[in-house]
Amino acid sequence: MKSWRIFASIFLLSIYCQITIAKPPEDISVENLRAHISFLASDSLKGRKPGTPEGKIAAQYIREQLISSGFELLGDNGFQYLEAISDIQTGPNNKLILSNYQGEPGVDFTPLSFSRNDSLSATVAFAGYGFDINSDSLVWNDYQQLDVVGKWCLILKGDPDPDKNDNSFAPFSSLRKKVLTAKDHGAKGVLFVSGEKFDAKDELIDLFYDRSESDAGILVFQLKRTLADQILAPSGKTIVALEQQINESRTPIGFVVESKVTGAADIIKNKVKTQNVVAILRGADPVFNSEYLVIGAHYDHLGFGGPGSGSRRPDTLAIHNGADDNASGVAAILEIAKKVAAYRKEMKRSVIMIAFAAEEMGTLGSKYFTNNPLVDLKQIQFMFNLDMVGRLESLREGLTVGGTGTAVGLNEMVEKIAKAHSLPIKTSPEGYGPSDHANFYIHDIPVLMFFTGAHEFYHTPDDDIEYVNMDGVKIIADFVYELAVEIINQPQKLAFQEAGPKVRQTTRRRFKVTLGIMPDHAAADVKGMRVDLVIKDRPAALAGMEKGDVIVAMEGKPVNDIYEYMNRLAEFKVGQRISVEVLRDGEKKILIVQL
Repeated sequence: MKSWRIFASIFLLSIYCQITIAKPPEDISVENLRAHISFLASDSLKGRKPGTPEGKIAAQYIREQLISSGFELLGDNGFQYLEAISDIQTGPNNKLILSNYQGEPGVDFTPLSFSRNDSLSATVAFAGYGFDINSDSLVWNDYQQLDVVGKWCLILKGDPDPDKNDNSFAPFSSLRKKVLTAKDHGAKGVLFVSGEKFDAKDELIDLFYDRSESDAGILVFQLKRTLADQILAPSGKTIVALEQQINESRTPIGFVVESKVTGAADIIKNKVKTQNVVAILRGADPVFNSEYLVIGAHYDHLGFGGPGSGSRRPDTLAIHNGADDNASGVAAILEIAKKVAAYRKEMKRSVIMIAFAAEEMGTLGSKYFTNNPLVDLKQIQFMFNLDMVGRLESLREGLTVGGTGTAVGLNEMVEKIAKAHSLPIKTSPEGYGPSDHANFYIHDIPVLMFFTGAHEFYHTPDDDIEYVNMDGVKIIADFVYELAVEIINQPQKLAFQEAGPKVRQTTRRRFKVTLGIMPDHAAADVKGMRVDLVIKDRPAALAGMEKGDVIVAMEGKPVNDIYEYMNRLAEFKVGQRISVEVLRDGEKKILIVQL
């Protein structure tokens, strides 16, 4: 297998080394763009999944193109290496044993992806739906007068209103929320089971990576009803009967069962090594060449798709070529790089080209770069991000340009150059968004994001080169080049200004309150929730919280990861004053936060 991979790599590299540039290097041409996309979105690269040989070949191709344009390599010969979790799988040591029966993994039970790898032998407490709710509109406590300390909690999935998609139980019904509630009451493990009303087929959850390296801190399994009924046998009750009784009576039911269950979870997280591609063209003006414009595009895609990959057809295993997402963006920045280099003597500031890795896994490549910059991050004056620029269906549809409010005077500059190119654009002032530019914006760096819109082939195996509008990619690349020249040669840098939140708005709307921080989603090396950004004049900032603080408790209740943080936050109300315990440089501090 290894020798085959070496042969394949040599063969593919020989192909791309033979790609000829159809126009002089100072021209951005449709032929050159097509050549780049043809290679990057070919079946031979198998979807450019991070950590695969084909993903590495894509990175090597990009590096060679930047070298040929005259760029100087940064990092480790042009690569900045990082690790990413590619998937998870069950190990050989998962078990669940009753006194007279041993369950079969994948048939009778399955560990959940966020279970802790541990073992437990204990009695079981049935805790209904696992709620402990005391809100203005709903009071429900499955743990009242129920001792679950040191025990397994057997908990029904869902809630008493299974036919309502949006009900008062919804904010408390997620599996992670229920596990956190059980843990707060002293449980050492959770056994989830589906009632007949919730899932008549009683299917086990597929194990897939939910893009969080943190676990729940206790054991978590899902059982089939037949196994749960064996656990309940000493009580004379069944899951179907209990679900029906709770739903009809609208009353919590909880009791301890004398059954003893021994269980162990074994979940393996598979890590892969991937790489950003980073190169620089030094500016010609000694006064300005220590300031940088970053032009970036992610080059990874979804591989063969499948559950948990982000594919919109998760049941189909097929090559996802990602011609628009994002071979189109990479092709554009490679051609922009050639043109910038051809006119390097006219460029005052330096230009850094970055092809980001693992964007589809949660913008990991850009996150890693901004946390481990290869140049002084404070000297990065601007960042351009090209993500899916291959579907400019007509000039009437226009190009979406995000981030136009992130610098003073930027919107006017963008509209002026777009008008000169006869390019209709739709502008959005916000700097945050679900792509790599967000990781620069949170560091107070002005950004522009270029995007031609989602389409029916987005994140499917049909995102192929024949659907890419090559003329449209050229129009966009020419437009971005002119904007880049304008930024590079500004007599003074454009002043950053905040434009919209530095967190996902969808996340903020979930809660009645907010601290005004951005969590560090990629921090898996800490117990707690690391703060990546503190927004000025918001509750956390006013309480003295700082970037890098690790939140370990709220109102005396532990916070072990971002999920526990979000669930704790959902419990608070506007106007409430809460204590937040943080670790700062290894020292515990208590902050009083007014919400």
